[in-house]
Amino acid sequence: MSQYTSFYKFISEEQREHPFSSGKLTGLLLEVLSACKKIAFLTGQGQLASQAMGTAGTENVQGEQQKKLDILSNELFIESTQWCGYLAGMASEEMDHSLPVPDIYPRGNYLITFDPLDGSSNIDINVSVGTIFSILELTEGVGKPGDEDFLQAGVKQVCAGYCLYGTSTMLVLTTGRGVNGFTLDPGTGDFYLTMPDIKIPEETSEFAINTSYSRHWEPPVKRYIDECLAGEEGPLKKNYNMRWVASMVADVHRLLCRGGIFMYPMDANMVAKGVSGKLRLLYEANPMSFIVEQAGGVASTGSERIMEIQPSELHQRVPVIMGSKVEVERVVGYHQNS
Repeated sequence: MSQYTSFYKFISEEQREHPFSSGKLTGLLLEVLSACKKIAFLTGQGQLASQAMGTAGTENVQGEQQKKLDILSNELFIESTQWCGYLAGMASEEMDHSLPVPDIYPRGNYLITFDPLDGSSNIDINVSVGTIFSILELTEGVGKPGDEDFLQAGVKQVCAGYCLYGTSTMLVLTTGRGVNGFTLDPGTGDFYLTMPDIKIPEETSEFAINTSYSRHWEPPVKRYIDECLAGEEGPLKKNYNMRWVASMVADVHRLLCRGGIFMYPMDANMVAKGVSGKLRLLYEANPMSFIVEQAGGVASTGSERIMEIQPSELHQRVPVIMGSKVEVERVVGYHQNS
């Protein structure tokens, strides 16, 4: 692995470029990676980890059935990070409320939000899943953080990333200076830089959306997908392929690698249910938007930039349209003109 840069060396060199850096973010990221490696091992066991497979018989705050591995991953993430001294509190998709760092541990100045196991509905069929996280700074003067302290717009993120548990385990990370991808060497336990300075192509010929909801889509989304399906004979003058994993980490990772547009848009079914979208702003939409934008892409709800939304609640949902710049801006334009 001598030809590759280790994550520790990479992040240390980044830190040295900021002479006033305290090293606390570096320390926190190392603990996050420790948590992700434990989750990677657990997911890699598959059906051999019988205590982790199947449903838990409980629901999370969004009313979704939890998998046993959802709960175990959440516990692993908390246990791996709460003691390190860099965090003041954490919020998870799997917890009703935020969790301040227990009084027995020192508190730092960072907050972390995370989805411990994105795409967990795919666990039992051995399809890629992942962990998504976002790091914020605690407002100065706040001692013990509550839910309201996490309600920060995405533009205030200091770091965002995800770990993908697939044929290999990969970390994709941004600290606001571009996006880089690292692959875990299971032999050494170290992550190595394998995808430096990731850039999303501006145009694409792939789209990712759950077409089973097409009858509920708003006209701008339906127009765009119809144009994609029309191929070379249609107004976009090219053939498109559809890809859909139903794991946001996997779908976004694909568009980072080769371009594309990922959509979980607002639809009439959501309106009827009184929900404002499918994906969670703090745990999924904001961190992925930060990554996508830093890689040269665009992330929108269709009507506004995702990272400029001021959160109103911990588990707020939003529509998501993100990926290659030209394609996302086309869909946004259709919304503006509808």
